[in-house]
Amino acid sequence: MKLIVVLVALALVLVRTVAGSPGLGWYLLAWALFAMAVWLARRVPARMLTVLVVMGGIAVMTTGLTAPPSSSTDSFRYAWDGRVQAAGISPYDHPPADPALAGLRDAWLFPSECADRALWPLPDGGCTRINRPTVPTIYPPVAQGYFLLIHWLSPDGARHKVLQLGGWVLAIAVLLALCRWNVRTAAYWAWCPAIPIEAVNNAHIDMLGVLLVVLAMRTPRVRGALLGAAVAAKLLPATALPGALSGVLANGVDWRRSFKILVPATLVVVLSYVPYVLGSGASVVGYLPGYLQEERYETPADGNRYALLRLVMPDSWAPYAAIVLLVLVALYVMRYGEAERPWQGALIVSGSLLLLFTPGYSWYALLVVALAAMAGRWEWLGVGLAGAVAYVAGPRAPDSPATAFYAAAALAVLAGWAVRRSYQAEVRQ
Repeated sequence: MKLIVVLVALALVLVRTVAGSPGLGWYLLAWALFAMAVWLARRVPARMLTVLVVMGGIAVMTTGLTAPPSSSTDSFRYAWDGRVQAAGISPYDHPPADPALAGLRDAWLFPSECADRALWPLPDGGCTRINRPTVPTIYPPVAQGYFLLIHWLSPDGARHKVLQLGGWVLAIAVLLALCRWNVRTAAYWAWCPAIPIEAVNNAHIDMLGVLLVVLAMRTPRVRGALLGAAVAAKLLPATALPGALSGVLANGVDWRRSFKILVPATLVVVLSYVPYVLGSGASVVGYLPGYLQEERYETPADGNRYALLRLVMPDSWAPYAAIVLLVLVALYVMRYGEAERPWQGALIVSGSLLLLFTPGYSWYALLVVALAAMAGRWEWLGVGLAGAVAYVAGPRAPDSPATAFYAAAALAVLAGWAVRRSYQAEVRQ
């Protein structure tokens, strides 16, 4: 069967992609094979497709375990934060470079040889695999709990492997949940190259937030609490909250449903922070303000943020326009969104955020891929491809094709919206 051949080819390309220093060509090839697989799956019988989605998805995701983290060093910070907490120290109190934590250093995260360009220098003359070693952690409390759990589960010498296994388990959990939802659209998640690369190989904590959002969309009774936990794992899932509030502004304000979502979500976030605030005070904010400044969200002229908006307006207007447009999108979802399909509104808001802010990190799109699979909206998958291109090619490079790919992704979304709207109009007639 052609689909099986394409999936085998996809797995082989992904093994090569995570093998180290992958070029843009390998990413594009993987995404092309993914698109081909989704296209071929249209006419596969449901029972056979279920096997291919589940087993093929597991095989594709397992390719991420075949090599150490290939294109991100974030997991090294995760391992460090877990180790610091296991020693009874708040990860918000000291940066990795602090001499007070020197007793926790080992040869893996703090190698004695510093010739490798991938290493970060320390003020004392040493080096580390942990990025930004002179600043405190940026990750919120639920993420920190996950890091501590991984540390407890990691045998001596495991290094990055348990973190990757954790991402693999979380990705498969999302796959199984999506298969119960709709096996055909679950293929969007099962075979998407972003999953083995970013969720498994690079072990990004975003995967925990994605699972919590998917579970929230499936379980209305605890939706607010799960969304709060997702926000406290990685702030980006906050974009799912307007989706959970779809239609609350349709006839005035549905205060009862609003409180049912927002109160438990807020309580979970606040309660998760309490232990760390008691020990670390205001330092729980971590490196977030510095990160926003570093990523040029305030001054986009020398970066590639707001790339699409900057095509049609002055650079200085773009940050404000992005915020206003995102608020309008959220209000639209809360006014006209379908309460029975909150995942659709969540997809629109989370996808619009990436199109408006055009970040250069491909793992930010993991949530969009999962929501696209839930909503059956394949046109949003281009946002994930654009993020991958931006990250691999370098969003700030003068010759980066990131803007072109983000523009193509936006056009695909608009085309998909127009086609669906036209079809719905014909059905009504």
